[in-house]
Amino acid sequence: MTFAHNHPSGVAEPSHADELLTRTLKSALAMVDVQVLDHFIVAGGRTLSFAERGLL
Repeated sequence: MTFAHNHPSGVAEPSHADELLTRTLKSALAMVDVQVLDHFIVAGGRTLSFAERGLL
């Protein structure tokens, strides 16, 4: 499973809420054997990958 959301502000850095939501979703989905592969933030022309940042 892969998640994505946008930051209309144009700042791609994940907020504390973004990180908390990702951890919560990953834990909940693990209970039903669904693996979270990545979570992307799209901000203007920039994309941030949680997996590449080591945030998963």
